Amino acid sequence: MRGTEPAVTADGAVWRKATRSNTVGNQCVEVALLRGGIAVRDSKDPEGPRLMFSPGEWEAFIDGVKGGEFDLS
Repeated sequence: MRGTEPAVTADGAVWRKATRSNTVGNQCVEVALLRGGIAVRDSKDPEGPRLMFSPGEWEAFIDGVKGGEFDLS
């Protein structure tokens, strides 16, 4: 197909725990840089669902967090 990009997958991803994750309450988020984007998962459920972002989607998400669009409490 013309103009399509390969699907983002988490195969072989190197997961990194967020620096602000709460280790006391097991509230940990992990992020992996992939060839086609970024993946996010809950470290308590590493085989569970993963959110996949294109680079543009990730940038918009980070900008929203920094701009206060999300309640992080």
